[in-house]
Amino acid sequence: MSLVQEIDKRRTFGIISHPDAGKTTLTEKLLLFGGAIQKAGAVKSNKIDMHARSDWMDIEKQRGISVATSVMAFEYEGRRINLLDTPGHQDFAEDTYRTLTAVDSVIMVIDCVKGVEIQTEKLMEVCRMRSTPVISFINKLDREGRDPYDLLDEIEGKLGINVHPLSWPIGMGKTFKGVYSLYDKSLRLFQASRQQLHEEATQIEDINSSELEDYIGEKDAAQLREDVELLSDLYGDLDVDDYLNGDVAPVFFGSAVNNFGVKELLDTFLNISPRPKGRMLDEKSIEPEYKDFTGFVFKIHANMDPKHRNRIAFLRICSGKFERGLNYYHTRQDKKFRISQATAFMAQDKETIDEAYPGDIIGLYDTGNFKIGDTLTLGEKGMYRGIPSFSPEIFREVINKDAMKTKQLEKGLSQLMDEGVAQLFNFELGSRKAVGVVGQLQFEVIQHRLKNEYGATVEFAPMQLFKACWISAEDENKLNEFIKSKQRHIARDKDGKLVFMAESKAWLQMVQDNFPDIQFHFTSEF
Repeated sequence: MSLVQEIDKRRTFGIISHPDAGKTTLTEKLLLFGGAIQKAGAVKSNKIDMHARSDWMDIEKQRGISVATSVMAFEYEGRRINLLDTPGHQDFAEDTYRTLTAVDSVIMVIDCVKGVEIQTEKLMEVCRMRSTPVISFINKLDREGRDPYDLLDEIEGKLGINVHPLSWPIGMGKTFKGVYSLYDKSLRLFQASRQQLHEEATQIEDINSSELEDYIGEKDAAQLREDVELLSDLYGDLDVDDYLNGDVAPVFFGSAVNNFGVKELLDTFLNISPRPKGRMLDEKSIEPEYKDFTGFVFKIHANMDPKHRNRIAFLRICSGKFERGLNYYHTRQDKKFRISQATAFMAQDKETIDEAYPGDIIGLYDTGNFKIGDTLTLGEKGMYRGIPSFSPEIFREVINKDAMKTKQLEKGLSQLMDEGVAQLFNFELGSRKAVGVVGQLQFEVIQHRLKNEYGATVEFAPMQLFKACWISAEDENKLNEFIKSKQRHIARDKDGKLVFMAESKAWLQMVQDNFPDIQFHFTSEF
């Protein structure tokens, strides 16, 4: 198979949502339809000792939430699907932001009961920044939820994107009978089943045919005909280019926990979703068909297998063909590395691969050579951009509770920070270390992983800090003067970059006014 054929075969997408909208459940059901798993688990259930296939860290199983991005690949209908299930919890949003740089499109899950929630709005902002194509799946139709017209209005109003329903629900909650596909003119009748792949479609070419009443009854048939006529007048036919440009979001309705509406979503997604896209390597656009291999690291995870304490760098292939055993150029380190082992993922299960193509996500075993944002190439020299660190919102001082495990603590903090779960700042004066995070729950995750994966026991003490600002200046003397005058508030991040630790918003503003020659940056890319 040629390079172009391999590229055309691939679809790489992420699933995003507010917590508890059903994102991980939908992920699992897509795997079920794709034949990647044989039996669906339960995200939250004390009765079933099987957790969602994509949630594999101990703390995820205990809490029933996703706190790390999982990568899963499977074959379906002649296509290679690369699916990335992202953390829904807002405390781990930065991992999701980075993941969105590695996908070509997104499926956004919305709870029909709660509607659009705040985390969905934040994630949608990132999608709009990149013009990422979005499909919306309105979930939990088996519950008493909001009016579907109101949900469409809310998506447009809160998320700032035009919608285009491709399916329409017949009833909701106790009266939910199924969905009618506006895309392929078929009827799917609802049956509550968490295990069976039963979703058979009944073709109804003429919605005015009397056979509709045979399936859903006279009242619901009349309502459906009225809805379809109104929707046809409002939306017409879907312009796929509008979707691919990120201007229109197709909308589907279903119930992921009951496997309902999932196959329709998956089948339509394969028909309209984008093949792997090009990326900017410095100032040059690199298309997937470019003959030489290029790719970038968007995630690092240590200890995926607790038995082997390994560290994996997740790399998105952007162009050319990856072949195991070749020497690849590491742009940041300006040297070549021989990649002797690479893996494909099925959650925590991995298999060694010899080759991979644009759109694929591969895992590289890492001994500390890779960082988030690193670029590997076979011919080109340059860096893929767009994976910055953002200034954290909450800061805590690291207190080592076991001096005998100092080396383990240092190693654990270093590896966890390289994963991007949080940011570490080492103060220039003394030996104080501050961890900065987006949300409080991250401290629990770090504390848990340091204890269970590295044997280090820590506490996190509150700090009076408002913002971490990366600093620079055109005049090095001015920068040195500033560092000398504010030495107690100067730290370095994990890459050794200078950071000013501001105690309050007002004080930061005063310092900025008093030192006009110093540039204060709120992301690490400047």
